[in-house]
Amino acid sequence: MASQEEKQAYIDEMVRKRGYVLDYHKVMAKHDYEVLQAANGLVEAAYLEQRRLDRKTKELIFIASLTAMRASKGHIQSHIRVALDLGLSKEEILEAIEITLPEAGVVAFQEGFEAWREVTGADGMEPTVDAHQGGSGARG
Repeated sequence: MASQEEKQAYIDEMVRKRGYVLDYHKVMAKHDYEVLQAANGLVEAAYLEQRRLDRKTKELIFIASLTAMRASKGHIQSHIRVALDLGLSKEEILEAIEITLPEAGVVAFQEGFEAWREVTGADGMEPTVDAHQGGSGARG
């Protein structure tokens, strides 16, 4: 059985390697360390270890797949932050999220988009006409 110090060192190393940890990682480190290690081993092999795809590409894939799967906003945002830290532009990240539109639909896209908007601080344009005067109805 792992000591508190070993568990703390492990979760700290996860932060160093990933650039983030999620709330469930923190709870699992304390309450089911062995399963966290097993799950994290798969993530390390598929995501963190340098293989053919670079880390930037993997982050874009993660962002798009998490958006399509309607993951929590916080989970998507953690990968957006890492992608920005790696040097990806907010426009490149938005393009990855936009790829989810044809396959996952507008609702999934909107959740990913909102996660992106909050992290990047992107703002929009306000219409200069009143919707009741010149519009032809609401559109998605």
